[in-house]
Amino acid sequence: MKIGIFGGSFNPPHNMHYQIAKECIKKEYLDYVIFVPTGTHYKYKNNLLQNQLRYEMLSLLIAGENRMEVSDFELKNRVVYTYETLEYMKKKYPNDEIYFICGADNLSYLDTWKNGQSILENTNLLVIKRNTHNIELILKKYQKYRNHMIVVDMPLSNISSTVIREKLKNQENVQDYLPKKIESYIKRNHLYQAK
Repeated sequence: MKIGIFGGSFNPPHNMHYQIAKECIKKEYLDYVIFVPTGTHYKYKNNLLQNQLRYEMLSLLIAGENRMEVSDFELKNRVVYTYETLEYMKKKYPNDEIYFICGADNLSYLDTWKNGQSILENTNLLVIKRNTHNIELILKKYQKYRNHMIVVDMPLSNISSTVIREKLKNQENVQDYLPKKIESYIKRNHLYQAK
């Protein structure tokens, strides 16, 4: 089985996150996707909602999908790095192929991540194109790892959690970006409101 590990802050999770997972399965790049939300101890994100809230929203995002799940592996009282998550998943699923789902924006500086070199050398990467990044330049940079990188061909979208948070704060319409059940969850819990 080909299992995709989809890490991110998911702050909030939105339609494009779901679409990426769905397309990867539909186009048979993957058989199964595990969403792994980043814990709040991650130093580069200082505006993350509590772990539990993002975990619950992700669970709503994939409700009813039998080929997707949410893992709480990174939701610990310390920073958990991507390489640790990938090592853990490889041990947990020793008979399966593990793929790391990576946006072109993240791939562009993956070599600077903690043990990034090891990720590049030892992990299959499914690269998701982003409008904002020149994929050819990025692939050229990582030429020697190219044999275990697959660029996923899918409709491009500029949906981002940052834009959604801004719209929610300004009480603008977000129905094109979020499933109704997540929008309701956000409103019910008074999340992303202007301070």
